[in-house]
Amino acid sequence: MSASTQLARVIVRQIIEAGITDAVISPGSRNAPLTLALFAAEEKGLIKLHVKIDERTAAFFALGITKATKRAVPVICTSGTAVANFHPAVLEASHSNLPLFVITADRPAELRRTGANQTTEQARIFGKAVRYFADVSGPAFPLELPLNALQSGPVHLNIQFDEPLIGDSDSSWLDGLKITPPKVFDRKKPGTLRPKSNRGVLVIGHDRAGFSVDEIKTFAEKLGWPVISEDPLSFEGAISHASVFLTSKTNLKVLTPDTVVVIGRTTLSRSINSLISMAYKTIVIDPRMATVDSDRMADQRFTALPDLDVSPVDPDWVAKWEKLSQRAAKVISEISEWSEQLIGREIASKIPADTSLYISSSRPIRDIEGFATARSGVDTFANRGLAGIDGNISTALGIAANREKTIAILGDLSFLHDLTGLVNKGAINLKIYVINNDGGGIFSTLPARGAHGFERVFGTPHGMDLVSIASALGVKAKKISKLTELHQDLSEPINGISVIEIEVPDREANADFLKNLYAKMDSL
Repeated sequence: MSASTQLARVIVRQIIEAGITDAVISPGSRNAPLTLALFAAEEKGLIKLHVKIDERTAAFFALGITKATKRAVPVICTSGTAVANFHPAVLEASHSNLPLFVITADRPAELRRTGANQTTEQARIFGKAVRYFADVSGPAFPLELPLNALQSGPVHLNIQFDEPLIGDSDSSWLDGLKITPPKVFDRKKPGTLRPKSNRGVLVIGHDRAGFSVDEIKTFAEKLGWPVISEDPLSFEGAISHASVFLTSKTNLKVLTPDTVVVIGRTTLSRSINSLISMAYKTIVIDPRMATVDSDRMADQRFTALPDLDVSPVDPDWVAKWEKLSQRAAKVISEISEWSEQLIGREIASKIPADTSLYISSSRPIRDIEGFATARSGVDTFANRGLAGIDGNISTALGIAANREKTIAILGDLSFLHDLTGLVNKGAINLKIYVINNDGGGIFSTLPARGAHGFERVFGTPHGMDLVSIASALGVKAKKISKLTELHQDLSEPINGISVIEIEVPDREANADFLKNLYAKMDSL
């Protein structure tokens, strides 16, 4: 048996014994020892193998699985440019503390800087984005996988494989496995938080800093303050439409808190960030402050949910928040014009309970935050570590691969950016709604609007028929353009992968609609 085959089998055996259930590979020659070892394990029912021809797609698909399962997922590729294609997903995993287990195949170290084909400096290619790195050569026995490091983010093993790369068909090396459940790393309580204010606000970032919904609900109930959640579909007691009615400077002044507790990061609305900046005291709770956000500013900082010792909240304070939320809800409920905001409101309210929802960056996630009525029963996901528009189809597919039914809401540019995600689809139930405003709609709501050359360099209209594109990739697709069609589609079951293109008014009209709506918030 070659050293490469032996090393690959040691790695795969340890992966399985660690309780890892899924692995994602992209085809290549240099990673053949690992690929064949994983295939042998899949044949014995020991692991589920996902094959993706595009390494960027593969890494984001693996990221989606980690989001859905909370487990480490190995993603494996060959040498050269294949490794660099993992980088966007590694960065997202790093800024979200997700256990992405990156294993890259490499040629022997002595071939580096010699002009050898498909050989570059892969060691430490991801820099500080990974929590652990090792450059492993063939004779490195015994090898222990750095599974503990995965508790706080991605890990990278660069494995040097020398020829011969193809081993035998023996699978006896998989006998006698001792599979253990994945480790659960409990965060130690960081002491007690004793906020003296009775006019405080709890703000929950979209990814909840990695905490579970139940953990935060318990914390919020004991705190007793008004809750603003960037994800309004997980916390039914949250204040609905806060990002909308706080666009009014009058409302912002009335609701300025003494203290704000922020769980995770607030990455969406300027109005919410303005509220936080106006508070006398800011308290942040986020495990990432121990790794990627080590310079985060706040009056108090915690890397885990602390115990609480709180004073009773001022009932008049709570009433002010609820009154403005109810008044904003009335304005939003009266929206009847076919618009991105109406679509966000309706999808959020009509999604059946126990459905998973993935929301892409830019306008879709902001419309859900602002126009959805707070509820529960929907398991929501988004890539908010770095909030990129890349890899969104693939991440949604990775989540859906571990859920019975999943819906994704994407913008048209996010959809076009990740079309290769629709290759090698698998048996997955995912309905993808694509809001098509023919370009970068978010920019029409930002200061760049009206700049000379705006349409060419920001608006970037594409003029593509998204239904035809999806159909060409073998995906069921259709187009809708009115509310009755949206309601009908939301009531239909999710079977297989489908794409629904939602035609909306042009980007400038949407920006004007939002501006007029925000103006109404001054008169609540």
